[in-house]
Amino acid sequence: MSGIKTLGQFIIEKQADFSYAKGELSRLLRDIGIAAKIVNREVNKAGLVDILGDAGTVNIQGEGQKKLDIFANTQFISALTSGGECCIVATEEEDDFVPIDSPVSKNAKYIVCIDPLDGSSNIDVNVAVGTIFSIYRRKSVEGMATLDDVLQKGTEQVAAGYVIYGSSTMLVYTTGKGVNGFTLDPSIGEFCLSHPDMKMPSDGSIYSINEGNYVHFPEGVKKYIKYAQVHDAASNRPYTSRYIGSMVADIHRNLIKGGIYIYPTTASSPNGKLRLLYECNPMAFIIEQAGGTASDGFKRILDIEPVELHQRTSIFIGSEKMVRMAEEMMAKYTAPVYN
Repeated sequence: MSGIKTLGQFIIEKQADFSYAKGELSRLLRDIGIAAKIVNREVNKAGLVDILGDAGTVNIQGEGQKKLDIFANTQFISALTSGGECCIVATEEEDDFVPIDSPVSKNAKYIVCIDPLDGSSNIDVNVAVGTIFSIYRRKSVEGMATLDDVLQKGTEQVAAGYVIYGSSTMLVYTTGKGVNGFTLDPSIGEFCLSHPDMKMPSDGSIYSINEGNYVHFPEGVKKYIKYAQVHDAASNRPYTSRYIGSMVADIHRNLIKGGIYIYPTTASSPNGKLRLLYECNPMAFIIEQAGGTASDGFKRILDIEPVELHQRTSIFIGSEKMVRMAEEMMAKYTAPVYN
């Protein structure tokens, strides 16, 4: 154990980086870590208990909910409620934001936006899924927090992270001072620092996109895919196509190896499909802190002004050189569409 640093120890050491925080943010991150361990336990034994399959309900997005979606949502809300550092939870699985109206939370300073179980359509086939979270300071100073406290640009995030439940379980997070990754050691039940100061390669050779939707993509995306497939030794092309269907898993791989993840607009989703507040903003914050870039194809994700809770956007995220090339293709061949 002499060389091991746990998530809890690391958070406490870094607490001094925040002049405005007196331990609340540290405790909030701790609460998220605890809930992630509980969800990890259920994900790992999902095939042994009655927790696989559809729940028979749909969320506000009109998407069918899995039993584990609901379980994960409940666990994170419960942990954030009992922790007392959060006044609002905005989650993919709830129609509206969830105010935390409890005695210990009445003066809470933080808002949490969360996708409790990203990639849940992969649960039944034992493919990696994850959790994505984003933390903001509330803007209001008295009374109950409101929707205005939630609708903040990504540049206002004080922390963001994701958990990937895969061959090993990892928690990766940033507080605006670099990115660090922690792997869950099941023998001691602790997340331990395994990937300090993570950096994304400025270029890569992996592109991640659901090419089954090719005919519905904007022309700029089609041009980029063709560019990625052309043989050119000088630019290390053709690139390798890798698409898992779980945003967390695809971006985690590309963060480590270098690559680009694209989820563009389509004819059926003219504003994009992924949610800004609890998917794109946190991932963009993490990737930028690791040296990468995140764009909607035309402008920086973190600069988008949110106007609704479940707002959607397209996203081009990953190694800077690859994202910039995709943006060039979009600028040349596709007219931007704004809400």
